[in-house]
Amino acid sequence: MSSPQTHIPPFSVRERAACMCSVGGSCSSFAPGHALHLIQARLASATPSEWSDAFVESVDRTSGEIVVRTFDGEAIRLWSGAGAAVVVESGAPVALHARYDVLAVGRERFNVLTG
Repeated sequence: MSSPQTHIPPFSVRERAACMCSVGGSCSSFAPGHALHLIQARLASATPSEWSDAFVESVDRTSGEIVVRTFDGEAIRLWSGAGAAVVVESGAPVALHARYDVLAVGRERFNVLTG
C-alpha cells in the first residue's frame, strides 16, 4: 500500500525585485539603471569593439542623471540609481557600451538607463 502524496505548493515568486537605490542601500533590481548583472558585465567585456569613449559633460548627484558626450559630438543622457553619479566627476573620461547599457568609470562598471 502506498501513502498518498501531498501536494506542496510552489513558493510565491515576486515579479519585481525591491529597489533600495532611493534609500542608499544595495539595489536588488537588474532593471536598466539599477544593479549591474553579471551576465550584462560579461557580455560587455566580451564585445570590446562596441565601447565608445566619452567624457562627462554634466552630473546631477541628487537625481542620478549624467550627460556624456562621445568623441563624435553626440550627447547621451544616462541615469544610474546604483551610484555612478556619485563616483564620476564632470569632465572625467568614461566609456559607454550602448548595446548592453554599461558605463565604465575607471575600473567600476554601472548599469545605466539611456534616454
